[in-house]
Order: sequence, then structure tokens, then C-alpha cells
Amino acid sequence: MTDTPGWASPGSSEPPRDGVRPPVDAPAAVPGPSAPPQTTPGRNAHPGEHGRPQWGQQPPGSPRPYGWGAPQSPKPGVIPLRPLGMGELLDGAVSTVRRQWRTVLALSLGIAVVAQGGTVVVDLLVKGKTGAATQTLRLLAALPLQLLLDVLAAALLTIVVSRAVLGRSATAGEAWRDARPRLLQLLGLTLLTALMGFGVALLGFAPYVGYITSGATEPGTVVLLALVGLLALPVAAWLWIRYSLAAPALMLEKQGVTTALSRSRRLVRGAWWRVFGITLVSKLLSMVVAVVIAVPFRFLGVVLGFDSLDSRGLTGAAQQGAAMVALMAVAGIIAGTLTTPFMAAVGVLLYVDQRIRREALDIELARAAGLPEYGGTGWGERADQTPAGR
Repeated sequence: MTDTPGWASPGSSEPPRDGVRPPVDAPAAVPGPSAPPQTTPGRNAHPGEHGRPQWGQQPPGSPRPYGWGAPQSPKPGVIPLRPLGMGELLDGAVSTVRRQWRTVLALSLGIAVVAQGGTVVVDLLVKGKTGAATQTLRLLAALPLQLLLDVLAAALLTIVVSRAVLGRSATAGEAWRDARPRLLQLLGLTLLTALMGFGVALLGFAPYVGYITSGATEPGTVVLLALVGLLALPVAAWLWIRYSLAAPALMLEKQGVTTALSRSRRLVRGAWWRVFGITLVSKLLSMVVAVVIAVPFRFLGVVLGFDSLDSRGLTGAAQQGAAMVALMAVAGIIAGTLTTPFMAAVGVLLYVDQRIRREALDIELARAAGLPEYGGTGWGERADQTPAGR
């Protein structure tokens, strides 16, 4: 899909044509009693009663509506080529995992195994040796490996999902060949966006942490500094969503880091709450799946005598034995194998949806999928090198 004409944004300085697609909340263009009859000389218009179009028919020359009674949108792959609702977008992510399960699960399983292996090693090295700071140290020690694996997962799965939109499949080798030239750029982009989001949050809480560690206990000052830190969280969330579409833009448009950030900012503009809501719901669903998988393994460990349910509950990972750590790593592998491709698919489909809404990308995708009514020439052919309307 990355090599398909019309899919990648051209390298010119021409800005995206915002406003090409009517607003989502605009009334659907459904023929009604007030619609005047339209006929074209030399054509059989098949008029209904009193010369008006029948229900569900479009007057000649009128735009194709997206509302109820409209013709069904083309669906060459996992999503229909039109603006998507939240349910359709989440269903498209699940459909991607289901249809491309061999490639998707193979990639996510390998990444999950490496991630959990690193976590187990860190747990066994630092468990109980640093007191109350053990949990924090575990997270910080595993962070570099997790960051690298997240970049690898995003790169490979973006290629797979983008092919699935067109109804095409991609093997793990094909995904690696397409993603490999962009890995370093994607790593830099991921580090930059992480520093923007988490950096703002850490900067906001830095005075609070410094005041507490200095031994001061003035209640009014503590509350004030804590409020300053909390006020930084909305700013971090705003930056996170504002640049959340930069990774798929970089991978699929084959442009630089700064251009990808600019593209994400432009695509999210005016739709921040929608992107935030869909992203939040998808993350909550992934967390629910992870907890549902983890809880039976935790109780299995208790039954086998690996751990006990005391006042620590289900979160006392700092004091777990080696057997319990290994058992929970198995749960983490299963959860990561299922949730990682789902989250990656949501991000890519959000990017596709925003481009459909703002840039009429559905027409270019239909051509790339080889749909004859859109003038498609089929996958891999180069008969039409010019994106539609550009």
C-alpha cells in the first residue's frame, strides 16, 4: 500500500485540501419532496411517480450521499471507503487481526515474547533489592527495550493494516522489507513525541517532587505544587493526541519527521476530541483484555502455591517469586499478542479515516484497490500515477 499511486501524500508543498469532504454532521443528501426533477436528454432517467426520483435513487449529477438509503460504499478490505464511526473503526481493527491473523499474530507474538523476556530478567535482577523503589526501577529499566519494540511493532503492523484496507495481505517478510527503511526515522519520531508528552508532565511535577524529597512538609505548598503538576497533565494529553497520527503518516507517506508531525497536526485539527475519544476507548478495551487474561493466571499461581493473596492484592509484583514472575510473563505474552495489533490497527485506521474526511482519500484508495468504477488498474500497476484531484 505504501507504493500505491495516490495513497502516499505527494512530496510537494501543496497543503492538504481540507474541506473537500462535507462535514460529518451535515444533513444527508436524501431526495425528498422538495427535490426538483432532473433529467438528462438522451438518457432513461427511470423517474418515479410525478416525475420525481424513486426512493433510494440519486438524481443524475448529484453527489453520492452518505446517509440512510444511500448506495453502499465500496469495501475492498476491512473498512468501507467512507468516513467511519467509532464502532466501524474498532470493528475494522478487529477484522484486520482476524483476517491477517497469521502475519499479525506471528509479529505480535515475537515482539511480546521479547518484551516479557526483558521484563522477567529485570524482575529477577532488581526484585526486593531496592526497597520501595523496586517497582519504579523495574519500569525504568524495561523502558528502553519496550520503546524499541513499540517502534518495531508500529512499523511492521502499519504496513499490514494499510494493505488490509485494500483487501491485500502482507507476509512478515514483506512488512519488514517495506518498514525497514523508515525504522530510524520512526524511532526518532517516537522519542520526540514521548519527550513532548511525558516531558511536559515530568516538568509539571518536578517542583512537587523536589519539594517533597527536600524534606519540607508545609501542607499549603505541597497542595499548590501538586496542583501545578496536575495542570500539566491536560497539556501532555493535548500534545499526545495532536501528534498521535504522525507515525502512520511517516510510514505511509514516506516523508520526514517534521513533515509527519505537521501532517498529524493538520489531520487532528478540529477533530481532537474525536481522536481522543476513540484512542481512549481502544486503550481501555486493551486494558480490559489484559486484565481478563492476567486474573486467571494470578489465581492459578495462588492455587499452585507460587504466591499468596494478602494485603498486596493483585499488584504486589515487587515481591513475587520467580515462578510467579514467569507465570505472569506468560499472561503478558498472550495479552500483548492480542492487544498490540489491535492498538496499531486503530491508529492506522484513524489516520485513514481523517484523510478520507479531509482529503477524499477514499477515491484514491478505491483506485488503488482496483475497483473498475473508480478507474482502478489493479494492484502494482502504474497506469495512473497522479492522485485524484491533485
